[in-house]
Amino acid sequence: MRAGWGELPGEITRIVKEHAGTVAAVVPAAAGNHADIASTVTGSRGRVFIKAARKASPETDGPEARSLRWEKAINPHVAEFAPQLLHAVETDEWIALIFEHVDGRKADHAPGSPDLLLLAKTIHALQATPCPAFVQRQVERRWTDLGSDASPMAGTALLHTDLNTDNLIITGDRVHVVDWAFVSRGAAWVELAQLVPWLLGAGHTPQAADEWLAQFPSWLEAPATAIDLHAQLHRKLWEGRLALRPEPWMPPYVNAVRQWATHRQ
Repeated sequence: MRAGWGELPGEITRIVKEHAGTVAAVVPAAAGNHADIASTVTGSRGRVFIKAARKASPETDGPEARSLRWEKAINPHVAEFAPQLLHAVETDEWIALIFEHVDGRKADHAPGSPDLLLLAKTIHALQATPCPAFVQRQVERRWTDLGSDASPMAGTALLHTDLNTDNLIITGDRVHVVDWAFVSRGAAWVELAQLVPWLLGAGHTPQAADEWLAQFPSWLEAPATAIDLHAQLHRKLWEGRLALRPEPWMPPYVNAVRQWATHRQ
């Protein structure tokens, strides 16, 4: 359960007011679970978006606080894609990031949607963006505990790893990519493999998803055995998570993961 605006320390709310002015409304985000607070703040001077997380202790970050540190670090390196980070503030108990507010709509991944053209343009640009040296989180480590060699997923490309529709805000002909909590380095095609379940969930068939992905050189150049391995390990990973701690959004996602794994098998 997310925390309320009133739980933030005064030092953080003061800085929010420096950017937004006198606060008139605080509206929590409808989606996302990588922060204790994720809200649009409307003030007398405009709107900002705040993400904040409690630390485990003054010297120790919890998982949500660690996620915000990743977002803070990567933001200047992905200015072409992400909303601008206006301010970061930290107290003994909290870390908070204040972003420019992007007034747009959620992307539509459905077959025939014009948003797919914008998504493809964004992915092409992202795959041409160098991975900063400090991003040493290796994407293949997600699957290394499943009893198989996940090294085919290793690489040096910059990966967002979660291009679902809630993380893509469209304004005009631009896609704003949000929630960089799981930014990693790895093989470029893994970004596309991670996208597949969201395409299937939006109504694509596995064959249609394969055809759409063929526009990306990294997908065409990836060994088929590596893509097959990812599909099988990703199914094993998410079936385990669903069994261990199910959440309402998981069953449709896991069904799509299974559908893709069966197709690749």
